[in-house]
Amino acid sequence: PASMTKIMTAYLAVEYISNLDDSMTVPYDIFDALYAEDASLAGFAPGETSSFRNLLYGVLLPSGAECCQSLARWISGSEEVFVELMNERAASLGMTDTHFCNSTGLHDVNHYTTCTDLALLLREALKNQNFREAFTSERRSVPPTAEHPEGFTFHSTMFRFMDSASVTGGEILGGKTGFTDEAGQCLASLASVNGQEYILVTAGANGDHTTDQYHILDAVNVYSRLGEMTAS
Repeated sequence: PASMTKIMTAYLAVEYISNLDDSMTVPYDIFDALYAEDASLAGFAPGETSSFRNLLYGVLLPSGAECCQSLARWISGSEEVFVELMNERAASLGMTDTHFCNSTGLHDVNHYTTCTDLALLLREALKNQNFREAFTSERRSVPPTAEHPEGFTFHSTMFRFMDSASVTGGEILGGKTGFTDEAGQCLASLASVNGQEYILVTAGANGDHTTDQYHILDAVNVYSRLGEMTAS
């Protein structure tokens, strides 16, 4: 699943954190391993304090691994215990072909899922308004902190590669990308087409960050074809 894993991390965050406008401090000790793994980061500094809501957006828009591990530790005390929660929730949703090993989607041979299971997860997560608002946002501005006196803004890894979100009969509303060498380019997305909302999950597209974004092109093509087929 690569970073599509972060859909589950964000979903559990909105479920288990009662007030997203409360704050926490990003732990110092998570960064060395993330740097070593070349994990994608949202831009928070070690020891920076920010709201849970900003960290949630940091999970879903720029795919920030430091945000995932910060939220996991706050909710469960450690990422290892949080992963147990991820797998429990996956089982409760009927994700029978899924097993998580981490909160970020970094490659592990025992970390796997299917497009069908991710669609089940995303459909459930979108019922939560806080999740939906973050998932469908293009950008988020973080207010100034001691570490970032002028604040900073992060952008959706999907929307920033799109000239337009329009498709035949509608538009793509939001999406969570993923990429590892093993997974290829992946995307779980939501679109409105001819008055109906649809979820599309694709994985294994060729390419990487330096090539055309084939997972996004696939989504545009599939939704546009759907728009043609369902036009009245």
